[in-house]
Amino acid sequence: MAKKKTKKTIAKKATKKGKKQTPKAPKKQVKPKKVVKETKKIDVKKPAAKKTETKKIGKVSPREKKILEIKKSLLSQKEMLLKEAEEALNSLPGEINFPDMGDQATAETDRNFMLRLRDRERMLLKKIDETLEQIDSATYGICSECGNGIDIKRLEARPVTTLCIDCKVRQEEEERIAEGR
Repeated sequence: MAKKKTKKTIAKKATKKGKKQTPKAPKKQVKPKKVVKETKKIDVKKPAAKKTETKKIGKVSPREKKILEIKKSLLSQKEMLLKEAEEALNSLPGEINFPDMGDQATAETDRNFMLRLRDRERMLLKKIDETLEQIDSATYGICSECGNGIDIKRLEARPVTTLCIDCKVRQEEEERIAEGR
């Protein structure tokens, strides 16, 4: 059996060697403390309605700046179209009988023309809303046919486009061929 070293034996050996040493205290074994994990219940709430504003995170690329400008112009265009549509609906006359048949035909033609314009504006409003959703979901500027990026100059010229220039040219050629038959 090995002898246990005590303070006295350590001191004796140190004096024999000519060195004065202070006895070392035996190391205590430290038991690890039990770690208690606290679990907190976190209430997960449904996300609020999507905001049309974008968050500024770090540096913004030139393309992203252009897209933000396009978004602002689309929002102002949408507001203007809605305002004009409201004014047009308020100014629509009821059934008016003109004494002259020519005047009545002209009034009906004008009314039909205005309604066609409003219908085209309604379709444009729908495209604007879809484009704003794409901007918010970060899928704006991607061709819906080939999946390639749409050039920023094309997006500035036609913000509601969903096709890159190559796919649009191909589509127009197919329409021309179909009309020729």
